[in-house]
Amino acid sequence: MEILDQYSLSWLLGLMAALLVTGAVAGVLAGLLGVGGGIVIVPVLYHLFTLLGIDESVKMHVAVGTSLATIVPTSIMAARSHAKRGGLDKELLYSLGPALLFGVLIGSLLSGYLRGTTLTAIFAVIALLVALNMAFKPSKRFREGLPGGPFKAAIGTVIGGFSTLMGIGGGTLTVPILNAFNYPIHRAVGTASAIGLLISIPGAIAFLLHGLQATGLPPGSLGYVNLLGFALIVPMTLAMAPYGARLAHAINADRLRQVFALFLFLTALRMFYGLF
Repeated sequence: MEILDQYSLSWLLGLMAALLVTGAVAGVLAGLLGVGGGIVIVPVLYHLFTLLGIDESVKMHVAVGTSLATIVPTSIMAARSHAKRGGLDKELLYSLGPALLFGVLIGSLLSGYLRGTTLTAIFAVIALLVALNMAFKPSKRFREGLPGGPFKAAIGTVIGGFSTLMGIGGGTLTVPILNAFNYPIHRAVGTASAIGLLISIPGAIAFLLHGLQATGLPPGSLGYVNLLGFALIVPMTLAMAPYGARLAHAINADRLRQVFALFLFLTALRMFYGLF
């Protein structure tokens, strides 16, 4: 409680309000873009922990772990909303599932050894590359449809591994990758919502376990998962995710790609700013 004692009640109420707004925005984005909300939650928590004076060695780990925990209920809500509108490809989900889980395992093991600044750099670089790809090469396609065999397994492993390290639900990588193979954008977004569930459950558990012996954690943390942040963010994401899903099916596909790219680009800039 020493950290909290440094601030006034009004400042702490403002902090809680910021987390509630973050949850609302993350919920809309989870339904709209299939990103699980982590693309917003991670940088917001990172900067809030910076304001609180949380140690550099743990603040990114806690931001990522907490984000993965919030994605679990959000992905369930968003995936159900998309499934009702025919936007969930169960066959693709089942075929990618084993590789996704293998990637999550790799990412979870690495997360226990990587420094916080390394996690931040991974988040910023990948977010920027994906944003640039979506913004400037929306019409480029590698081929019609996803390949099978080892290459498809490699795609699932990459999505699962890097998504775990970044604290995102998988949509940040899944949507542009599927788009590159001429996969319909709306079904890509809907399927990405379900993929977020496969990534977030084992990922959150791994970060929780890795952080059980860590010191200097924010108040209310269990391992690298901050329960206070989780409690404030999740209700808003659950409330807003269905609205985002409805909006996704009402927006033109090209405009949806542009919105996706814009949020990724702004997020990458914020993370680079925090890194340097």
